[in-house]
Amino acid sequence: MDKIPEDLRRLEEKIEKVRAREARLQGKDGEREFSRASRIGLRVCTDLLAAVVVGAALGYVLDEVLPTKPWGLITFLLFGGAAGVLNVYRLSKQEENNL
Repeated sequence: MDKIPEDLRRLEEKIEKVRAREARLQGKDGEREFSRASRIGLRVCTDLLAAVVVGAALGYVLDEVLPTKPWGLITFLLFGGAAGVLNVYRLSKQEENNL
């Protein structure tokens, strides 16, 4: 009479998978899902903003040194934006693999 029906065994496996996923979402130190999402969101904003600001600063300095007044700023601002989007993409792929 110790035999467990197949549907109950499958249900137990599903429950264990959900528990394991929840443990991964909480992190090693018991980090909650909201705090984890907040941390990731802040990092996305910081990465994107920093890349654009650095690109704009490099373009501005280049325009001051060389006689290319608006084009250096425009070009490096676009490069900074592209670098920021690339950083956000890499972060999202890394977080997706962590789930």
